[in-house]
Amino acid sequence: MAGVAPKNIGRTLIALLAVMVLVVTGLGWVKVRSLNDSVTLLSDLGLGGGDDGAVDILLVGTDSRVDANGNPLSEEELKWLRVGGDITTSTDTIVLVRIPNDGSKATAISIPRDTYVDVPGLGMSKINAAYGTTREGVRKREVEAGTSEEQAEKDGTKAGRQALIESVANLTGITVDHYAEVGLLGFALLTDAVDGVEVCLKNAVREPFSGARFRAGRQTLMGPQALSFVRQRHDLPRGDLDRITRQQVYMASLAQKILSTQTLTNTSKLQELQDAVSRSVVLDDGWDIISFAEKLKDLTGGNVKFTTIPIENDQAWSDDGTQSVLAVDTKAVHQFVAQQLGTGEKAADDNPRSEYKVDVVNAGTVDGLAGNVMRLLNGLGYQEGATSSKPMNEFDSLIFAKSKDSDGAKQLLKDLKAGPIEIREDSSLPDNTLRLVLTNTYNYGLGAISNTTEQGGESTSSSAPKSKPAAPVIKADTDGPVCVN
Repeated sequence: MAGVAPKNIGRTLIALLAVMVLVVTGLGWVKVRSLNDSVTLLSDLGLGGGDDGAVDILLVGTDSRVDANGNPLSEEELKWLRVGGDITTSTDTIVLVRIPNDGSKATAISIPRDTYVDVPGLGMSKINAAYGTTREGVRKREVEAGTSEEQAEKDGTKAGRQALIESVANLTGITVDHYAEVGLLGFALLTDAVDGVEVCLKNAVREPFSGARFRAGRQTLMGPQALSFVRQRHDLPRGDLDRITRQQVYMASLAQKILSTQTLTNTSKLQELQDAVSRSVVLDDGWDIISFAEKLKDLTGGNVKFTTIPIENDQAWSDDGTQSVLAVDTKAVHQFVAQQLGTGEKAADDNPRSEYKVDVVNAGTVDGLAGNVMRLLNGLGYQEGATSSKPMNEFDSLIFAKSKDSDGAKQLLKDLKAGPIEIREDSSLPDNTLRLVLTNTYNYGLGAISNTTEQGGESTSSSAPKSKPAAPVIKADTDGPVCVN
């Protein structure tokens, strides 16, 4: 990516993190009533559609240089944030959050911006284009038809939001109940309001595009530093997926800090938090935020987790061959989301894969291959078994089962989509357990990304290629931040 474009990457997260933490902590229910009066409200987005025992929230981060009311950020604020005054409507951060009606836990699932999906009215496209491209198309058509610029802008923005909501619903199988959209200023303000947030890096970083300059290990970041931390993707082994992992560990650390301290009982801190939200957040007008916040007052860090949808191929291309995209299997995404959000019990009963547990052994030298394949199989409905790294005197990959005629082994072979793999009998295995052994010849098929990074406790090798599997589940209940790339 040339020029200054990389500086835009990840900034959509800034205010999104603010909303995430303020939503899952209830914003200090003392202040929630005044929040309703300070945020910008949206109407007629086509949200909801049934009571499924939980609230599903779509959090969207826009790389906007205006506040929630459309007022441009000041030159001083732009300089502080280290951004230019470019006008943009990109939605580079998209997170689906589910919170049960009893407020007992929160699960946030990230959707990478380059995920290739069917966008209503556009066809196959990167999901981050659903908002901006739809918005501009509607705006342009209305202006050409004689509608005023102001009205065309409003109609286009509304259509863009609706297209994104529908795209996320189709991809995940979850009906969106509420919508929260944020600009880039809020998170920087929030970070400073809580006196910084602690992160941890595996290695020292010096990357000029994002301005990221950090030492290795644990450290506390303030507002502008936080922007560099969450926007970097150059010089990272998994590129944008590592950036998403940074977003998630930052959210987890921020949530943990607020939930485990007296932040929500500190009047001055609450005022700073509210100021951050009021300047950068828009919500749908059907959201009773007061009632919602009251349900969350007993939420703990251990019940806040973050994960990412499974990616089938991170080196795919758009249908016209002009864009690098992330290919997904919608059925696998549905299964994964249902499992993560606790909505998949009935689906699992109808899924024959749910009868089988799969252990995955990495017998080759590609770091993280077993963990990546396991995650995708889990998303398809298989029970999660053990992952390990153990050399074996085999050239080709193998499937072991109690019987060569095992229906589960045959289904696994079909799901791997990796060509002929021998099914071998191992009488010591239980009827419902399969063992998948992956060697260096497993270079295409489900999860067979040519460059994989360390996952699931597997051993590492400095000579192995690196890659971009989906991020693991991250929770906000640790004694310190998870160390990341």
